[in-house]
Amino acid sequence: MDTIRLIDHEGNQRGVMTSREALALARSLDLDLVEIAPTASPPVCRIMDYGKFKFDEAQKAKESRRKTQNVGIKEMKYRPKIGPGDFDTKTRLVEKFLNEGHKVKITIMFRGRESAHPELGKKILDRIIEKLTDVAKVESAAKLDGRNMIMVLGPEKKAKPKGAEGSKEVAQQEEVVPSVSAEVSVEES
Repeated sequence: MDTIRLIDHEGNQRGVMTSREALALARSLDLDLVEIAPTASPPVCRIMDYGKFKFDEAQKAKESRRKTQNVGIKEMKYRPKIGPGDFDTKTRLVEKFLNEGHKVKITIMFRGRESAHPELGKKILDRIIEKLTDVAKVESAAKLDGRNMIMVLGPEKKAKPKGAEGSKEVAQQEEVVPSVSAEVSVEES
């Protein structure tokens, strides 16, 4: 290339000049001559510290990777004959996973003749959805897959509910302090 449009290290346009002059100017400043827009007419080149530029780009990429959130899929397995205590415990864990931003795959495992009654598994999934309506949305509806019924829940995009925490704070603020009063009653005879 014979002529190029040059931008100096401060970002100012230096105009159109030969590539030899631009390279000599870059060397005199102890910097690099980098071609930015090769398809332009004439091609655009910039004087910069290329090593520093690459380092800054790597740092920006690293920072953006750090800010991204890994969304994993957690799985919780239920049985059609699950007891109320186990159901509550597992559902609390599902709620915790959803609040952390994970998707949750809920599996109802059927054994033996239980697979002849998929409505029992559907009832459990309906109870889970009913309990988690404020924090979850159904991403994949319940479907029977062999001996398992599978449903996928995703976290709701709305703000996290603070009703339970708020009521505790109100209860603490409204704590009644007993007071002692010194009232003397005089009886007339």
